[in-house]
Amino acid sequence: MKSICADLVLQRLSPASGATLNRQLYECLREAILDGSLPPSSALPASRDLARESAMSRNTVLHAYAQLQAEGYVHSRVGSGTFVAEVAPDNFLSAGRPLAEPAAPRAPVRLSKRAQALLANASATPVQWGAFMPGVPDVTQFPHRTFSRILTRLWRAPAPELLTYSHGGGHPALRIAITEHLRVARSVRCEPDQILVTEGVHQAIDMSLRMLVDPRDTVWVEEPGYWGFHKVLQMDAARVLPLHVETADDGPGAGWPRGRTPPRLIFVTPSHQYPLGAVMSLARRRELLGHARAVGGWIVEDDYDSEFRFAGRPIPAMQGLEADSPVIYIGTFSKTLFPGLRVGYMVLPRALAGAFRTAHADLYREGHAITQAALAELITEGHYAAHIRRMRVVYARRRAMLAALITTHLGPDYLDPQSSNAGLHLVLRLPDGTDDVAIAAAAQAQGVSTRPLSQYYRRSGTRRGLLLGYACVPEQEIERAFRTLLVCLRTPP
Repeated sequence: MKSICADLVLQRLSPASGATLNRQLYECLREAILDGSLPPSSALPASRDLARESAMSRNTVLHAYAQLQAEGYVHSRVGSGTFVAEVAPDNFLSAGRPLAEPAAPRAPVRLSKRAQALLANASATPVQWGAFMPGVPDVTQFPHRTFSRILTRLWRAPAPELLTYSHGGGHPALRIAITEHLRVARSVRCEPDQILVTEGVHQAIDMSLRMLVDPRDTVWVEEPGYWGFHKVLQMDAARVLPLHVETADDGPGAGWPRGRTPPRLIFVTPSHQYPLGAVMSLARRRELLGHARAVGGWIVEDDYDSEFRFAGRPIPAMQGLEADSPVIYIGTFSKTLFPGLRVGYMVLPRALAGAFRTAHADLYREGHAITQAALAELITEGHYAAHIRRMRVVYARRRAMLAALITTHLGPDYLDPQSSNAGLHLVLRLPDGTDDVAIAAAAQAQGVSTRPLSQYYRRSGTRRGLLLGYACVPEQEIERAFRTLLVCLRTPP
């Protein structure tokens, strides 16, 4: 096999220049050193190897190496080889010839209107860890030693099917493990052939839209709602109408869009509304299920963090309320284990399961089978359930600390009453007219991450507040970070 250096040489040699072969090789290597293709301290291949790989005589290579060394571009170490110098001699010149003509100015890049709208209000941030980033678990508590032990054993002699493209909706053992977990923990009605393993919630949303929604079809989305829903919907050109969650208790149909076009999809977070934290009433759930059946639509139930409920009875999934319900249930391991795992899942109605599995394999080329096999063992051996039980205790303690700080320093009115005793974040209410975006930016400048509540609404005139994630903040850091946030709250932006 040719080395990378040999490939570079064969691409850059210029026989048309008329120079001798050793001169061509010298100039080729010198230019590669100067333009950074061969970086400082990188090793050149042994002269014998480069000669064989580039079909040159060894003397030709030795001559080029000797010239480069004489001019200070490379240096040799006895018994170690030839290495690119830390500083090329040309760098000491006060002026030198340009290696290439300056590039002509390019016309502005034209992006699609959907892409422009997405980038104008991008929500993902480079900071994804620390106080008070919402939606992020404490990844330091993940049972990495146990998971590493399982993975190491699987990697010793992996079956070929674990290393190639997958087909069928995910590793069979993981689909079985997810089925058994959801039946017990979330009262979901499902069989393994209804499970489709995805790379997170966003892919599940995208799949649902691609498979069930045509351009300009109507989709209902909670208002306020998860920004990820809006971003994917924006790129798929659906007609989005708001399903107002703050008026849900005003009676049948309260907060529903008044358009005549029935929805193809209804996106909801019934067990722990995102971002406000309310629990959808049983009457409201049955009302939505009946409406979806009546109009031939589907409900997408995002059950993103319902494993973490710290008081009261568990809230069963909406999907399990009726047999063969018109619900696409989606979940993720990002909140229970760690986001970088990139494993989520869909529980599909039987009428959709086969079509979704085939489309998923064609669109996304399934993989990560060995990771899925290890995750299946983590669940079936009981480590996953034990981890959730342990983290419930940790998160409940951190939630209580943060809630106490809010009520002590700001007053009970600042703690949103809709925040149920669950999840990974609290909503800090702010007075109407407060610039929560500016406060969040000021806090970020001080090393405290939060998200402004107003950005979860699609329209102006919205409530103001901050989403404070407590899951990824050790107890000893919560008060310090909160005091930093207090300064930002009390100092006008």
